[in-house]
Amino acid sequence: MSQNFQNIKEVENSAKTRMDKALADMQHAISQMRTGRASVNILEPIKVEAYGAMNPINHLATLHVPEPGMITAQPFDITMIGAIERAIRNSDLGLNPGNDGKLIRIPIPALNEERRKELVKQLHNTAEDHRVSMRNIRRDANDSVKKLFKDKLISEDDEKRAVADIQKMTDAAIQNLDKSVKAKESDVLQVK
Repeated sequence: MSQNFQNIKEVENSAKTRMDKALADMQHAISQMRTGRASVNILEPIKVEAYGAMNPINHLATLHVPEPGMITAQPFDITMIGAIERAIRNSDLGLNPGNDGKLIRIPIPALNEERRKELVKQLHNTAEDHRVSMRNIRRDANDSVKKLFKDKLISEDDEKRAVADIQKMTDAAIQNLDKSVKAKESDVLQVK
């Protein structure tokens, strides 16, 4: 990401903004991962064919978690109940919904040990992708600082200080990412 920055503050602000976005993306990605507990976030990736287009499930139904092992979906349009149920069943979440004509009940089965380990592995892969993103942002910021020095817009001391500050910012962002991953991992591994 090559931009023409005029000073160190612009470089650091840009890097901070990009790191915050990467962290938010990571937290969004892990919120959609299934644990043994019901959460409407796990249904977020499901799209339902309705009215000639693919729609997110939450645009077609009200989603609730009435108890820890159950999600309910109440369609806004009752004629869509079959399509919503089919989309949930055909998703790769391994869920088996049922309906009573008005409400779809989606029991969330407990995770077996093998599935928990798969989810933790997937979690760590996602985390590593985001750590690489953070390091790429750091590299881009350092390159921008070096360019400022080369263009004689900052002194050598300013360059060294900025590189150190960017490293501290990166370390803090990765530490926050690791905290989120650790919390999600204990949530996945916890047997209910």
